[in-house]
Amino acid sequence: MSDPTEQLGALNDRLAQARAQIERAFIGQSGIVDEIIVSLLAGGHVLLEGVPGLGKTLLVKAMAAAIGGKFSRIQFTPDLMPSDVTGHAMYEAQTGSFRVRKGPVFANLLLADEINRAPAKTQAALLEVMQENQVTIEGQSAPVPRPFMTVATQNPVEHEGTYPLPEAQLDRFLLKVLIDYPEQTAEQQIVSAVTTGHVGDALNVEDVTEVMSPEHVVAAQQIVARTSVDPAVLDYAVRIVRETRQSSGIRMGAGPRGSIALIRAARAAAVLGNRDFVTPDDIRKVATAALRHRIALAPEMEIEAYRPDDILRDILERVNAPRQ
Repeated sequence: MSDPTEQLGALNDRLAQARAQIERAFIGQSGIVDEIIVSLLAGGHVLLEGVPGLGKTLLVKAMAAAIGGKFSRIQFTPDLMPSDVTGHAMYEAQTGSFRVRKGPVFANLLLADEINRAPAKTQAALLEVMQENQVTIEGQSAPVPRPFMTVATQNPVEHEGTYPLPEAQLDRFLLKVLIDYPEQTAEQQIVSAVTTGHVGDALNVEDVTEVMSPEHVVAAQQIVARTSVDPAVLDYAVRIVRETRQSSGIRMGAGPRGSIALIRAARAAAVLGNRDFVTPDDIRKVATAALRHRIALAPEMEIEAYRPDDILRDILERVNAPRQ
């Protein structure tokens, strides 16, 4: 199938099926599902923030099942070591040689649960693999499977015994996604699905059917990378990011990686919308998730209980979009 239009149509059929399968397990949060899919298509990573019990682990497990990918989970704790993440070299007495034992990071979808509970040296163990898709153990580099995406979670309420992520590591995440409580009807469906015919509250993804393969996802990422961006739309994205550096309510604005993330995510959003070109609406759609973790508010704004989303909303209203 060489026709780009046919390729895009076939991809959207698969993505629609994948979304439907994920939502069989992760109920009532379609916007969150779309943002995670956008990050996967863009080859990025996600920082997922929400209170416990909202199904963050279930979401990632369901996505792994839908794309036929390997799922791995790391529970970050204060005593977790970098080698517990990446792996380490083991000495084998029988052979008198060292053997590399690969860590849980060697997966298609990695859930770094409560990442801010581990100290900085363990958090930093993810930096190389998130940036370069490889891990170096005892001087030997090994690639992780493709596609590879890290979904790191953190609790926005509980701060005791946590280690806030430094700005340099926050910048590695393509999107910061905020997950909130589900609507009442969705919550009723969740409770019914978990309690009917099941013992305990184990996460169940048995109903999720594989509708894509890792190879399909890699091919989809190539289609996203080829999605065209008009110079006027690219200029619009850059002007939004530069405005974060000039706003009086922001102490630290987004850097050039913010502009890059905005375009990468907008390309994926365009493909998810069955288009091979990016519109200003695609930029606006992903701007908040792409930039909310890349800015720091001025002290007076924090005192008045402003959030990054509030400032970004004002910026999006202030920066003029090109005519479509």
